[in-house]
Amino acid sequence: MPFKKPGTHQIILAVLATIVIILGVMIFIYPASIFPDSCWGFQVLRKMQMGGGFNMAVKPDPSDIAKNYTEFLSWWSPGQYLVPYFFQSLFGINIGQSSAVTSTFFTLLGIAGFYSFFRKAGFTPVIAAVSVAVIACQQAFVVPYIFYNGGEVLIFGFAGWFLYGCAAIDKTGWKLVVFLLLSGCFGFFCKSSFLWMFGAGCIYLWLKLSMGQPDIWGWIKKGFWIGIPAILSLATIYVFYLSKGQNPASEGLGIKLTWETFSFPLASPVLAGFSVDDIVNGLIYHDDAVMINRFWSIITLQLSAILSILLVINIVRRIPAKNYTLTVIVFYSVSVAFFSYNFLRQANISYEARHLRLIGLLITPGVVYLASKSNLTMRAAFSFICLATAFLSFTYFVLGFQQNKITARGSSGLAQIFIDQASLNYITDLDRKTNNAIFVFVSPDLGLEINHNRIVTLDPIDDDIAIDYDSYVHHGHAGPIFILLPASYMGPKSNIIRKCFPDYTGFKMEMLSNDYVLYSAK
Repeated sequence: MPFKKPGTHQIILAVLATIVIILGVMIFIYPASIFPDSCWGFQVLRKMQMGGGFNMAVKPDPSDIAKNYTEFLSWWSPGQYLVPYFFQSLFGINIGQSSAVTSTFFTLLGIAGFYSFFRKAGFTPVIAAVSVAVIACQQAFVVPYIFYNGGEVLIFGFAGWFLYGCAAIDKTGWKLVVFLLLSGCFGFFCKSSFLWMFGAGCIYLWLKLSMGQPDIWGWIKKGFWIGIPAILSLATIYVFYLSKGQNPASEGLGIKLTWETFSFPLASPVLAGFSVDDIVNGLIYHDDAVMINRFWSIITLQLSAILSILLVINIVRRIPAKNYTLTVIVFYSVSVAFFSYNFLRQANISYEARHLRLIGLLITPGVVYLASKSNLTMRAAFSFICLATAFLSFTYFVLGFQQNKITARGSSGLAQIFIDQASLNYITDLDRKTNNAIFVFVSPDLGLEINHNRIVTLDPIDDDIAIDYDSYVHHGHAGPIFILLPASYMGPKSNIIRKCFPDYTGFKMEMLSNDYVLYSAK
């Protein structure tokens, strides 16, 4: 049989897969750090391994820390820790290594899923492959190799296949019913915010399957085929999970209209599709140094919203694949409605483009197609933007990986960025030698290194030292207490933290290193 020369699209996909595998090997050897959200999940996993109930967080009771209280962790979906636990059990590896396997596997799954969806949506193999390559240029693509981000990488691995299923189903029947029942539950298992995507997918399927029906009754019948399994799937999620506790959208602080309330969701194609929000360390929400002040952030946001609307209009008008354009219209509209509503009522959802990443992924083949049909100047400009984004993402990865290589590590294997090795060694040694102790941290990831005692995690104190004391205070007494704080907390902040445990007195201070201090009392 003669050798068949691989096509351009196959070469692109092979190169991307090779890069992902190389990155995966690198973080398996030097596991990444971890996002706070995933830390809470792994803490729950530890309690489950010790005999606790499914998804139950067991913590010292703030009213009396001699006792424990339990709560169902419904704020985040369980996939972020159960999938790594599967690999941990299968291969006998630690949390850091199992997180590396999870990130690598679901990234590869995402590449295959989105390529398959783009092909099913009507794009050529080359356009589909180039689109996946453009996605790989985004900073969000390499984040899991610096910080294990749990649901973010899981939903990337699943979302493309969900979209593929929506595009592939062209008639009612048992396949549609099974698809909706299973995809709703599994998507939520990956990430709780999948629910808005699931709703958008149901609307898309209803419109696609109902178009051409001669009367309203035909639309109603199609609606029953979609609505019943969708409601059953959502009811299962609610009864067995969401109803047991709070979630980010369950409460709001009241109506508040700001410049970003509607413009942030409208701007998602530009913010997420071109890594704008990531590159500037967040236009509205900042978890790192602020690069753009409030005034210019709002200006950038408004311009991004206008450009995004124009971009979506051009995609809908100029791309011949009508099922694809219908997908863009439905998912973009639902995302704007869902997030605008929740931002308006101040639900506990941050202004971060990662929440709207699916829109950036969805519009990518449309942008690539439009660029391929444009003149040389436009193609060159688009290529420059992609290369610049890739360079910044590569720089982000290199700097982050180099930092993780020299960062402290304990039994979890994770890179612990909020402690140095000497201090971590001291703390873990205390944990081994002490019984019935309470360890107090201001970062949830450090609790993953405590294997024999209980932990209390307090929110970090800002420089303005304005806290809700009632949410910090822990009454009662239960054996020795060890409070690890950054050296920068010495003074008013450390005084506040110690006062949050009023039944302990006579604290001793030890400088574990130049950067960390330990307060202890018996």
